[in-house]
Amino acid sequence: MTTGNPTNQDPGTRGARSPDGRPDWPADVRRVALGIRRRVLDHTLRNNGGYLSQACSSADALATLYVHLMKLGQSVAPAVPLPFPGVPGPDNPGYSTGAGYNGPHEPGLDRFFFSPVHYALVLYSTLIEVGRMAPEGLAQFNRDGSSVELIGAEHSPGHEVTAGSLAQCLSQAAGVAMARKLKGDTGHNWVFMSDGEFQEGQTFEAIAAMAWHKIDNVTVLVDANAQQCDGAMSTVMEIDPIAERVRAFGGTAADVDGHDPEAIAAAASARVPGKPLVIVCHTDPCRGIPLLATRGEKLHYVRFKSAQEEAVFRAVLSEMTQDGNRPDGADAAALSSPAVLGAGKPGGRE
Repeated sequence: MTTGNPTNQDPGTRGARSPDGRPDWPADVRRVALGIRRRVLDHTLRNNGGYLSQACSSADALATLYVHLMKLGQSVAPAVPLPFPGVPGPDNPGYSTGAGYNGPHEPGLDRFFFSPVHYALVLYSTLIEVGRMAPEGLAQFNRDGSSVELIGAEHSPGHEVTAGSLAQCLSQAAGVAMARKLKGDTGHNWVFMSDGEFQEGQTFEAIAAMAWHKIDNVTVLVDANAQQCDGAMSTVMEIDPIAERVRAFGGTAADVDGHDPEAIAAAASARVPGKPLVIVCHTDPCRGIPLLATRGEKLHYVRFKSAQEEAVFRAVLSEMTQDGNRPDGADAAALSSPAVLGAGKPGGRE
């Protein structure tokens, strides 16, 4: 089982999938993460705007999920996303969410819930890098009538629920997970969140409810980049230590280096029966593009202030592209081989 349709690949890192036991899967993760950052930087340059720091901080965690942790079926969605299908209802029988990009809903397969929907560009880039969405789909980004929205919604590629306002997704995922457990499904439920969502009380209510109902088929990865719209979280509303707060509400939690795929995977394997697991991935919003640090705390949404600044970032993109074409970089041939795409068991989880 692959992570996508290899016939839709272009030069890049798409198609990566490390089967269980493959010793070099962390290298695959790093290649995919480089591709995500590079693709988001390229888009930001082309459009003079993008959630670039979010790609820098979350690429490794998202790549670890898609390459190694999640047991997903092949995409059942169009490689090039269809236009906005209209709102769901009895007069729109063909409506579907963007969940098809993560494969079919089957009892033995995992489900993925994406909470920080302003990271949508990062998720679309991830889907492209692992072969679940065609690169041409990104040309529809933020266009009128497109489902490839700037702020993702349930009809956007890779999204299963509408998660804004922030912090609503975990409650929805918990409900799905509870229903799946009652039905006897063996597939796991993965949630990706940002640390700012822990400023919302609903997050902790969801954790408490999952602990009470023993919903232990949920694992949450948190991009703890310590940044939010108004600047550093330490200057807006400090919420650390997140892990201790999660434990206080009945969950289990681990702190890890969010740029270390093996540390993330190890934490994901340490589940406790009867409790949801929250993995706090401490990350750097400038990871892979250290030039971003020159912007100080103005990292939430990147626009270039001058042609000179844009030229400097274009030079960074050129360097990242060269890195990706080296044997230890994001070379497509290494990731689209049968050994990566189809060998071993269908999922990445033990």
